[in-house]
Amino acid sequence: MFILSQTGNSCKWTHDSQRFLLESFDLISKSPSHIYHSALPLSPSSSWLHEHYTTQLLEEVEVVGGLPTEWGACSRTVAMNDQPVALTCWKDTIAVTSGDDITILDGITGSQVAVLSGHTDLVQSLTHSLDGALLVSGSSDKTAKLWDLQTGGVIRTFCGHTTSLCSVSISPDSTTLASGSWDKSIRLWGVWTGECFCVINGHSNGVGSISFSPANSQHLVSSSYDHTVKQWDTKGCQIWPTHEGDGAAFSLDGTHLVLWQKQVATVQNSKSGVVITTLQTPRHVLHCCCFSPCGEFVAGSTDFTIYVWDITCSDPYPFKTLAGHTEVITALTFSSSLISASRDASIKFWEIGASSTDLVTTDAMPTPPTSALIESVSLQARDGIAISSDNDGLVKTWDILTGLCKALFQTPAKYSTWRDVQLIEGKLILVWHDGEKIHIWDIEKDELLQTVNTKEDESVQTVDTEEDESVQTVDIPPVRGLRISEDGSKVFFLTEKSIQAWSIWTGEVMGKVEFEDHSLYLDPLHVNGSRIWVCFWGSPTKGWDFGTLGSSPTPLSDTPPNKPHLNFIFYLEGLDTGLSRIEDAVTGTEIFQLVGRYANPYQARWDGQYLVVGYRSGELLILDFNQYLSRYM
Repeated sequence: MFILSQTGNSCKWTHDSQRFLLESFDLISKSPSHIYHSALPLSPSSSWLHEHYTTQLLEEVEVVGGLPTEWGACSRTVAMNDQPVALTCWKDTIAVTSGDDITILDGITGSQVAVLSGHTDLVQSLTHSLDGALLVSGSSDKTAKLWDLQTGGVIRTFCGHTTSLCSVSISPDSTTLASGSWDKSIRLWGVWTGECFCVINGHSNGVGSISFSPANSQHLVSSSYDHTVKQWDTKGCQIWPTHEGDGAAFSLDGTHLVLWQKQVATVQNSKSGVVITTLQTPRHVLHCCCFSPCGEFVAGSTDFTIYVWDITCSDPYPFKTLAGHTEVITALTFSSSLISASRDASIKFWEIGASSTDLVTTDAMPTPPTSALIESVSLQARDGIAISSDNDGLVKTWDILTGLCKALFQTPAKYSTWRDVQLIEGKLILVWHDGEKIHIWDIEKDELLQTVNTKEDESVQTVDTEEDESVQTVDIPPVRGLRISEDGSKVFFLTEKSIQAWSIWTGEVMGKVEFEDHSLYLDPLHVNGSRIWVCFWGSPTKGWDFGTLGSSPTPLSDTPPNKPHLNFIFYLEGLDTGLSRIEDAVTGTEIFQLVGRYANPYQARWDGQYLVVGYRSGELLILDFNQYLSRYM
């Protein structure tokens, strides 16, 4: 372990040390050497730890761009062995499930405390009793269970539903348990008798969530996949009119209720039904909402992003935008901090703070804020820049040496997965594919240069319908990649069955290579001049030279130039550890690990010295391997 020593502000030392240990806890506990190899180099540039230690350490891998200036809102990431499905917390105790077992975690450190076993199928829902002594679970095995958290044992199992349970709740006086199921019913049970004393059949689809009012053991609210929200008493009577909605949740004191549907959440008085305020996400549909313990904030999650509103404001806006998860967020709840679980096999702890401290922001970054995922990155070290393009159509140029955003451009390339950007003859050129055509765009002039129709690669099939009528359908081979050639003369378009190349200036065809059925993709690290390499699953990398107009592409027998002496093993390519790492290709020795907010790159590009990786959060990280590679020169 390293020794902390400093002169100066002890508060900054304490704060930086605490954040560093929380964010790096998993990494340090598994491999203490990564304190120096990964954790310290990736700490914020203004932190005392980064300033003090990186000036003393001779790192083989230098982080030259993309570091935040301050600690971000995410204070802790806990890597799970599988995708968490349900999450609940009471004070500093967290219960989470990713299968038929329930894992109990320490809410401060994230370390595992206990495992509760008893269900025989996936646990879909969890909730604590108001005093934290009991835990209720609902499972796809059609049962609900009541657990004693002191002993870890099952107190009682509740059987009666005919299909999987989606949701469970326990009344604040711990006398009644409610369960909702795909069988469209809500069942109310006596906690200590185990008997079902009421069945509510008020929804026309599965009951996705159910919860008691923390202030009234006779009042509960349910939401269903029939897109309605209903409120009930424990006799099974509906006590308020039906609302359209996808979900609902009470505030901790039971005085407020938040209902959400699509992009809009409505906060209302739980007794009178009077609407207090309306909240809206900038984009994407809300999946879950919850109140902070103080009742002043509402947090809502979309697919990958969390928004936080201050509902005491007259015109609430999301004063925090929390980006960091790389897969869909499955659960959201408040404890001493905001806690989220995601299909990226992680749980994240977020520090919210006061609404007066920040306007709309992501986890702190030294560039214009955005939470749109990066769809492409490129690297042109000779020009000193990296370039990114995100799902909102924003193109940014980044200074390699400082990691700061130099320029930002809005383009029409929204929601397109396949794209690339490059600086060509002083012009910043963007290409993207919309499903039918490739568009070639001059970014700085904001004008279209060319469009190329890719539908010629379609094949027509005849399909017999149920009425024995033959109809023709279009079969478009799946797109596998889009890339500008390194020399800037061509755009490569890869489908499952071919590589095609067109002139970027004239749109003329410059060659085509066809394949039999293969699982292939563009090598993310190798494009050189007019040559391109393709990776085949289970087969060696193959390359072709599309060099001359009118000539057939020439197969390449040599390996890609600037072949790194490194292996880049990215989590999103199937690694199940939740982290990404970089290894020596010869010895297999791990030389760098991407941790915390940088654990899961979404895009990557390599030029023989620099590696640039992009993230769903809109951030970029640039690593310089010059010192490491110099041993091979």
